[in-house]
Amino acid sequence: MKSIKQTADYYKRKFGTSNPFEIAEFLNIEVILDSFDKCSGCYLFIKNHRCIFINKNLEHKDKMLVMAHELGHALLHRKQNCYFIRNKTHLLSSRIEREANRFAVCLLIEDSELEEYKDRTISELASIFGLEPELVELRMR
Repeated sequence: MKSIKQTADYYKRKFGTSNPFEIAEFLNIEVILDSFDKCSGCYLFIKNHRCIFINKNLEHKDKMLVMAHELGHALLHRKQNCYFIRNKTHLLSSRIEREANRFAVCLLIEDSELEEYKDRTISELASIFGLEPELVELRMR
């Protein structure tokens, strides 16, 4: 079985991009942008069809993170429905949420970027990448 990082790297190589919206398009995963009150995004598997819903009101960097997280669910947890609750999911400890977060940061942060900033602290990297320190730490493992 491939590791989560190997899976993220595979899709980046296969489609020549780390943009989760583009990868979803290549994989025929339907992406719907809409307004949601308390949900940043969710992944639903309906009648053998993969759908990702993203809150269109998110800032660009947050939209990319949520999309990468939901794409992780679509690829790693195909038949499970998953919701990304704003400011909460990245702190949850459930296995599938940790896996989706790991996929997201492996997709969005390149090895070359980590090498470039290898002397930086987790806090500095979090600021550079615009992510929570816990997510950067997850990528560093």
